[in-house]
Amino acid sequence: MLSRIEFIKRTFIVLGVALIPVLVWYLFDVILIAVAALLVGELLWLGAEPLTRWLRLPPHLALFLSGIGILAIVGGGFYVFGTGMTGQLQDVIQRAQSGQSSIVNLVRESALGNMLMSHLRSGINLMDVLPRVFTVSVGVLGGIVAAIVAGVFFAAQPQLYLAGLIQLFPPRLHGQANETVEHVATALRLWLLGQLCQMVLIGVLTTLVVWLIGLPSPFALGLIAGLAEFIPYLGPVIAAIPAVLVAANQSPHTILWVIVAYTLIHQAEGHVIMPFIQRFMVFIPPAVILLAIVAIGALFGALAIPLASPIAVMAFVLVKKLYIRDTLGEDSAIPGETEN
Repeated sequence: MLSRIEFIKRTFIVLGVALIPVLVWYLFDVILIAVAALLVGELLWLGAEPLTRWLRLPPHLALFLSGIGILAIVGGGFYVFGTGMTGQLQDVIQRAQSGQSSIVNLVRESALGNMLMSHLRSGINLMDVLPRVFTVSVGVLGGIVAAIVAGVFFAAQPQLYLAGLIQLFPPRLHGQANETVEHVATALRLWLLGQLCQMVLIGVLTTLVVWLIGLPSPFALGLIAGLAEFIPYLGPVIAAIPAVLVAANQSPHTILWVIVAYTLIHQAEGHVIMPFIQRFMVFIPPAVILLAIVAIGALFGALAIPLASPIAVMAFVLVKKLYIRDTLGEDSAIPGETEN
């Protein structure tokens, strides 16, 4: 018969083993928040670096001014475009829902389309997801707040957290670990800068094109295209869906013009804008990004997909640095190692 102490010990062991999947799951959530915090910190330093380099301001003052500048840009944008943009987004949602009904009715007019629609789940509404894009749960909101606060701390005292991370490794690996972290941080900063440039260019270009076509709410459609651009390769497809549905309220010719316009924008992005930006920033093979999007989406759901690209960048640099170069001894260029 087991003693009381032995029984308690075995009970704690069983409970510990049972809680391992839960702990691992929450650990992954913490990792996602940490990646988002790193992006916030790198964004702050993107604004602070020119101030320290050109104006010779102290780092903390430059960082403070960078944060104020980012808040001013975001707050000013909401102040100038906030009311009108909200109305345009609501208009896009309403028109897209109406456009979906028009497309469904058009498809049902043919025998083949009617047969296909009859096999689909009744009550399907593709645009149900749009209102949810602009609403977040309490847990997601808490994660965003935690990422922002942690990002500010990371940016304010990077050496403190870097030293703590380096101490997790044996002393003989401190130099290698420090060098690896620097490579990852540089690549992540260059990738973020390239993404921001790409988002602005695609957002402005899309706004201009849909305005020329004559679609209503061009600023909202441009905003959706710009934000969706944060998800490489899949973002343009996602952004085109509401535009096509809005165009369905006008005429089939308008739908055709929208499809052609978004296709040309996507081609220009893939063959002109993206290669030009990646030439000066960071190039990651497309298959790596796509596989990262699929893996992150399968593990954590759709809300984690925007973080798939930075995670892929970090993993790509780690493999290049730690395995290909340091372990195999191969001469391999690391993204962000040198600036052209």
